This record gives sequence, C-alpha cells and structure tokens, in this order.
Amino acid sequence: MSHVGVPRGTVRKRRSLALLTAGVLTIPALAGCSSDSEETSRGVPQDIAPAARDRVADGSTVNWAVDAMPTTLNAFQADADSATTKITGALLPTLFPMDAAGQPKLNPDYLESAKIIEREPKQVVLYKLNQQAVWSDGREIGAPDFVAQWRALSGKDSAFWTARNAGYERIEKIERGADDLQVRVTFAKPYADWRSLFSPLYPKEITGKPDTFNDGARTALKNTAGPFQLKSVSKAKGTVTLVRSPRWWGEKAKLDSIVFRAVAPKDRTKALADGTVHITDVDATTADRIALALRDGSNGQPLTHGPGADLTPAAALRSWALANGSDEEQAEIAQAAREKNRKAVVAYGAEQKALRGYALRKSLEPAYTQLALNGESGPLADDRVRRAVARALDRQELAETVLKPLGLPAKPLGSHLALAGQPGYKDGSGALGDQNTKEAQALLADAGWTQGGAAEKPKDTKAGSEAEKKADKDEADKKKDAEGKEGAEDKEGTEKTEAEEKKADETDKDGEKADRAVGADDSAASRAEGLYIVGQDDKPGAAPVQVPDASTATHVLAPARGAAVQSLALLRQASAVSEDSTTAEAASKATVQDKATAQDKQPGGAAGAYAPLGTAAPAPASVKGPLGKDGKTLTLRFVLPSGSGSQSLRGVGERIAAMLEKIGIGTEITKVPDESYFKDHIASGDYDLALYSWPATAYPATDGRPIYAKPEPATDGSLLVEQNYTRVGTDHIDQLFDQAVAELDEKAARELMKQADARIWAAAGSIPLFQRPQLVAVDKKLANVGAFGFAAPRYQDIGFTDRRAAGSPADRKK
Repeated sequence: MSHVGVPRGTVRKRRSLALLTAGVLTIPALAGCSSDSEETSRGVPQDIAPAARDRVADGSTVNWAVDAMPTTLNAFQADADSATTKITGALLPTLFPMDAAGQPKLNPDYLESAKIIEREPKQVVLYKLNQQAVWSDGREIGAPDFVAQWRALSGKDSAFWTARNAGYERIEKIERGADDLQVRVTFAKPYADWRSLFSPLYPKEITGKPDTFNDGARTALKNTAGPFQLKSVSKAKGTVTLVRSPRWWGEKAKLDSIVFRAVAPKDRTKALADGTVHITDVDATTADRIALALRDGSNGQPLTHGPGADLTPAAALRSWALANGSDEEQAEIAQAAREKNRKAVVAYGAEQKALRGYALRKSLEPAYTQLALNGESGPLADDRVRRAVARALDRQELAETVLKPLGLPAKPLGSHLALAGQPGYKDGSGALGDQNTKEAQALLADAGWTQGGAAEKPKDTKAGSEAEKKADKDEADKKKDAEGKEGAEDKEGTEKTEAEEKKADETDKDGEKADRAVGADDSAASRAEGLYIVGQDDKPGAAPVQVPDASTATHVLAPARGAAVQSLALLRQASAVSEDSTTAEAASKATVQDKATAQDKQPGGAAGAYAPLGTAAPAPASVKGPLGKDGKTLTLRFVLPSGSGSQSLRGVGERIAAMLEKIGIGTEITKVPDESYFKDHIASGDYDLALYSWPATAYPATDGRPIYAKPEPATDGSLLVEQNYTRVGTDHIDQLFDQAVAELDEKAARELMKQADARIWAAAGSIPLFQRPQLVAVDKKLANVGAFGFAAPRYQDIGFTDRRAAGSPADRKK
C-alpha cells in the first residue's frame, strides 16, 4: 500500500502521516463502536505466520516491495515516507517500539531500563543502556548521541532542516549518568510522551552537524546499530539492499540480506507472478486473485474467471463463424481478436499458477479512514450543517462495504485518538449522535436550508432591521463621500452578492464548471472520469452549483450564524460528555434547556444534536433534490482520487453521496489524479468533503494535537492549519491536549484524551469511518512476517522455514 507523507509544519515529525494514495485509501476497518470502556475493546491479531527461531533457516535473501525509492533515509525530514520507516527500522535503534496491543514497549536490545526518577521540581528520565549496544563502527551508544539528536531537533538551530519533533523543545539538558551507559534527561516542562523521543536514534556523526543531517543522511547511513546494515542504494535498479550486521549483539538475523524493491501498486500482481518479490502490500483486487489461485489449485477445475471467462456460448460461436467466414477482412479481424484473447488466457493462467506460492496475510492496519468536512467556508462553516452530514451517515454500512468482503470485522471506529485494542480506546461518537435522518433534516432546517430556498432571492444578511438597512443605504446614496461603518458594510455585502451571482452564472456556461472542478492538474484520466453531481443529475429547474475557486486564499474561520444558539447547544453537549461542573452550570442557565433536555432523553439521541426551540419543522422524509437558501442550492464538492487502485474508496464516496442526497444535500463529485489529490486539494483546502486516512499512534497527546488544533490566523490573513486540514477546532480541545501532554499520570492523561475525543466528535470536522485492513502477500515459506497490525517487525526473526529456499524466488520456481 502507498503511504504518502504530508507537510508537518513546525510540530513533532510524526510517524502517523496522512495516508493518501489509492492503495492506502481503498482498504480500511474496525473499532468497537458500542463499547463504553477501554477494557472491552478488542483489536484484531496480527497475521505473520509465527515460528520459533529454531524452525527458521539461516541464510537467503528476501525481496520486499515498497511503493518507491525513499527520497531520504533521515526519518526526521519532511519527505520521509513508509519506505524510510521500514528501512530505518532494521538499521537503527527504536527504544520503545509498539507492541501487538499498540502500546510502547521497552526494547531490551537497546535498553536495560528507562523510567522517570524525579517529578519535582522537574521531570527527570534515566536511560540505562544495554551494555553491549554499539554502533557498527564499534563505538558505544551513549549520551553524546542523545545530546546531538536533541540539539538537531529542538528547533533552536535553524541550520538543521527538520520537521521538528515535539517534545525535544521541552528538554532542558542531557547529562551522563553514573557511568557511560546511563543517560539522564531533564525536562524544563513535564512531558508525558517522553517514550516517543530518540526513536529512531541516529549516531552523533549524523545529527551533530547540519551538513550530515540535511544531506548526508538522505542517501547513506555509514554508521548504524541494528540487526542489518546498509550495503547499497541503487536508483537505477530501484533497490535498497541491507545485509546482516557483524556488529549486532542481539539474536542473529536469520536472513543474509533484505532487498527493498520499488514496485508500484499496479505492478504488484505481476511482480508476485514473476517471482521478483516475496513480500508486498496488496489491494483487494490482488488479494482476490491470490484467494482464487489457492482455491483453483486445490480443486483442479478449469478457471472460471479471468479473460474470456464471461464469454457466452452464443458469443463464442459468433466469433468462430466470423473467423472462418467468407468475408476475408472480417475473418482477419476476428482471428486476431481470438489470438489476442488466447494469449491473455494463457498469461492469466500462468499468473494464477504462480500466485499459488503465496499466502494472503490479513489484519487491521493501525490507521483509519475518515470523512473530512472542510469547515473553513461555505455551508460547512456552520456546525449545524456539519453535524447534519455526520448524522446522515450509516457508518456501519460503510464499514461493511469495505471490510465484510475481506472477512475482517466490519465495525465503525469510535475514536479519533485510539483504535480498538489500544489502551484508552473508548467510543466517543455519542457526543455527536447516531445516524438519524429526521434529526439531520431538522439541523439543516435550523440552519436555514429549505426545500424552496434555492428559488429565493439572496437576502441581505447584515445585522439590523430592514428599516435600518434601508435608511443606511439611502444615507449612503445621498452622501457618496461618507465612509460610515454601516454604509461600508452595506457596500461590501452588495458587492459580495453580485460577485457570487456572477460567479454562479459563469460556472454554468459551456461546461466550465466541470473543467474548474477537475483542477489545474487536469490529466486525461481525470477528464475521462469527469465530474458529476449526486442529487442534481439533469433535473429540470435545478439551480446552478457554486464551485469553490481553488485560487481563493485561505481565510480566518468566521463564526457561524446563530452563534449564541450554537454556543448553548455546545454547552449542553459538553455537559453530556463531561463532569465539568462549570460547563454543566452554564448549560443549566440556558433559556432553551427545558426543551433540549426533553429532547435529549429520546432514545439514541445526543445532547446538542437537536434543533433549538422554535426552529422550522424538519423537511419531509423523502427529499426531492438539494435544499437551498438565499437562491443557492446546498451542494458540497466531494473530491476523490481517480486512480485505478481507488475503486473501493470511490465506492465508499458514492455511498456517502447517496446517504446525503436522502436529506437534501447534493454532492458534486470531482475525481482528481492520485498524485495531486492530497497536495492540491486536501492540504490546500480545495474541497468540501474528502476521504483520507491517519495512522494510529501510541502518543495521541503529541501526535493528535496538530491534526485537531484550532487553526490560527497568519499575518497575511491565511490560516496556519498545521495538520488540521478540516480547519475545524476549538480552544477547549487545544487545552485538553496541552493538559494531557503534561500529565505524567497515564490514567489521568487517557481520561483527558477521551474528553478531547468527545469534543472532536461534537465539532464534526472529522468523522472516523473504519480502521483500514492490512493485506500482505507473502511467500508461503516465509515466517514471522506479514500483516503486523500494531506491532513493529522483528527483522532478525524473519526467514524461510524451508532450508532449500536459498536463492531468488525465480530460481526456486525452476
């Protein structure tokens, strides 16, 4: 699967990068959606064909597919990707790798112990290193390596080009302990996620100088400390070769070498059939082919799938007749087609036979797919519309669409900050509420989106009575030179309305709307798939759709209309998910509480999810066409990748569009090339709705904050969003993250994260759908490798159980 990194801004360089390309986005799933406590959550076990080391043969080489050659071997640079992670995991120290339950676990190969030895007046952590731990040049791993990495990543020296790692800036000093094998780290501020630091740990020869950190570590690592060491990097061959390290003090690596080979996802079925790779992530299509190959190999029956499998007897007879007919031209064409089909059948059959040598390992990857709602501007800037979108989704159905065919648990995810099986997991979706069409429609009605709204004339939305507005306008007409505040506001509002009308007219001419929606990076593939509108397909009288302009600058979040009413709703919501007495008291003073309380007691409801007293009645159950307001239809632009490996993701998107159509929200689906999907649309905010993934982490207080932090205005009027590409956040959420990251009591920190998650759900900027599945094709003879789930690989344990397996996969087929 592809893992494309994203800009990290000025925060901790996260292992959890946004997962963006076809292979990553298409296959997801999991999480206990009804569990009310972390103790009842269950993860899916890893599938790695475990075998004791004495059953694994020494020697041979494994070819492991990666999406592309890594652009850097420095895991702390912004362009580090999944290939960088795999390679450095075999070469460098990871002090606290994740275990099968998604928890950081001390690595005895590098540490004898590591713990907090002082809390007051300052937090002090003492690392006791493994006495045998050395770099490949023979030098002991020690305090100088810790000091050099801290200085490189602390952000104090701009000469180091790094995606700065949060936590390092909290360190006050690093000292040698009682001896050279002890490292004493003192923090200026408490840091709960201290275990996340110094992993991977680079030698001081790399981190000690900007030149070696910035450039030297991109293509070479001369000094390493893992079961393998780097032998060569070949861009021409697309390979990175690791060999067994003679300096490794731990259990000896079973393999002689590992070759990470760049193989595009679309080429992986052929690579498996050709025997050029032993291990590769695969998509659902390749997984199906492996399953069919294993089935066909066991029953000995002719293939009933592949090229020509759907040819009916009548069509076959017609083809034979044409090929043997008297019309020589038609006969020649038919014969060529039959020969082409024959070759395709033979090639397909050969591939299927070769695929019988592989097993499909399945688990759930520590990552989840979400529906992102861009709350910066447009209809989704109103939290009522966002919550209506969320309440319209049948997340169980979406999970089943992707996971059920794979035989994996099809449960929607209940948390933004932990996955099922991890400590601290709790379903927080109740802060938003379950799927409910009527309540979703009521929220839209409260926000002013009605059945006849698209036909209405635009309304002046400036505060004040109509008489006051008219008087202001008359005064402005009489005194054109006057620049009073009210007159200026009227002028600005008028200009804005005229500009929007002009823009709507222009986008409806000669198909320009479709061209603009596809974007500047308009490839032949994306044009072929094009753009279509769900809920507005050639319907007479439909109003033109507003297409966001990609060139528009990012603006500061504006408060939604009816902010006072929404504040009360959020107060009720907060009191329902927290025991915060101050919040509860404020909510109790709300004038609409009696009505809200009565509604909140309805089965399946959630506080704050109902329209306030006196709002318009909800739209009828069967909505005909998109709703509208002020002459505009409620249509959201849904951006999806157009690549051949993204069919499953597009299927999820289209199901979501159908669910939204039922409550009167139209969706304009724009399919864009995979390579520009994230950079040109998600990161830039050029979308209303989108699907992309975030990996899980053992450190949610550190890694989750930049994803959900409230965007801050920059000096140029744009937003500094860090990794919060939905542009939705609150001060309270930020405060909870800040409290958790400084809370050294793990139980208390987890409770703070649960509160933060509930409020992230309530804000409705990100709707988790399901945990992604992990599908890995592995040579049947290999052990201790496959779908690892949460856990990091133990590279030294990977190997063949058959001692005759030495050599290349192609050789072993002979």
